[in-house]
Amino acid sequence: MKKKVAFYTLGCKLNFSETSTIARNFTDEGFERVDFSEKADLYVINTCSVTENADKRFKTIVKQAQKANSEAFVAAVGCYAQLKPQELADVNGVDLVLGATEKFNITSYINDLLSHPERSRGVGQVHSCEIEEADFYVGSYSIGDRTRAFLKVQDGCDYKCTYCTIPLARGISRSDTMENVLKNAQEISKKNIKEIVLTGVNIGDYGKGEFGNKRHEHTFLDLVTKLDDVEGIERLRISSIEPNLLKNETIDLVSKSRAFVPHFHVPLQSGSNEILKKMKRRYMRELYVDRVSKIKEVMPHACIGVDVIVGFPGETDEHFLETYHFLNTLDISYLHVFTYSERDNTEAAEMNGVVPKNVRSKRSKMLRGLSVKKRRAFYESQIGTTRTVLFESENKEGYIHGFTANYVKVKAPWDPELMNTLHRVHLTKIDTDGLVRFEFVKAFSS
Repeated sequence: MKKKVAFYTLGCKLNFSETSTIARNFTDEGFERVDFSEKADLYVINTCSVTENADKRFKTIVKQAQKANSEAFVAAVGCYAQLKPQELADVNGVDLVLGATEKFNITSYINDLLSHPERSRGVGQVHSCEIEEADFYVGSYSIGDRTRAFLKVQDGCDYKCTYCTIPLARGISRSDTMENVLKNAQEISKKNIKEIVLTGVNIGDYGKGEFGNKRHEHTFLDLVTKLDDVEGIERLRISSIEPNLLKNETIDLVSKSRAFVPHFHVPLQSGSNEILKKMKRRYMRELYVDRVSKIKEVMPHACIGVDVIVGFPGETDEHFLETYHFLNTLDISYLHVFTYSERDNTEAAEMNGVVPKNVRSKRSKMLRGLSVKKRRAFYESQIGTTRTVLFESENKEGYIHGFTANYVKVKAPWDPELMNTLHRVHLTKIDTDGLVRFEFVKAFSS
């Protein structure tokens, strides 16, 4: 009988793309992939360490695996596994922990464990490199899990933001070759997947590290220009890009693009220049205003999402209100709000001016409220317009959901024939749950 393997992914779109690639390696070796809630011989957890909450969830997920099958092997990979491998290995039920480079050879480690189960029972094996050794690139993309595919184009980061552990977990900035990105995009396009989301740690830095060096063989603009020409891809979406790396030429290309959608996610982190300096971000708020203005100038209907951190050390009430008012005046569409949490081996963890956790929580709640207001205003601006919607593949309480190209979330009574299809719709009203109702104009694609 085939051995069964199940996967659980914490964190970002990049993790989802890598989990999917690792899963395909298992199926290529004869494993059967099952849902994480089912009985399996092996459970693989792809970890995240961006927030304190992601760390805490790990133990809960291990318990879920043990509940499904107490005799199964449990393996941990990902950022948390690289940063604190022994901490994960000490969790009851964990058999194997693989670091940043080892995770892509997981099937070799697992086959060894399955052949010699007596070696690991009760002892979590750790195989983890020094992060300086993570200097090669492994391409990946997700398929089969969602209506859209996450295509990894870049990994690692050379930035030294004082709150961030990602460079410690993923290593230096390095990129896939243009040839391989285009090959992966073509493979995805042949699988009836309508949308590709470009992912990476710092995708605007694309080109650095190609062929093992620091010289940019290609730029991000080169990449998106070539991808726009790949036949069979209905939609391309840029996941997240630093404001200092989002160039006018890229914005102009998206505005005229065949496939790239008018949706940008641009991290801000703080609306206070003083705090941005303490964070060692590579821009000031004035540049951020310029980027938003440029996007809206050429694409007034564009959706702009913003990452922001509250409670960073030294953030006074005045700094926070500066951020709040800055965001309130910006023509943006929604916020991703992160409550600052101390991470080991970061500069920020040693800084003075620690903000009490109850104050962090209050500030986070205020910004989440602002996000609701911003999203509502953006949705209202889109009522009466005609957009193309890609419908999702899930039945959620009797409804099917979908997203317009500019990221307005719509709903309709469940209809399985709409799954993974594109349709032209006229947006009519905002429902009580904040989602948008519509009327069909005509079928666009199926």
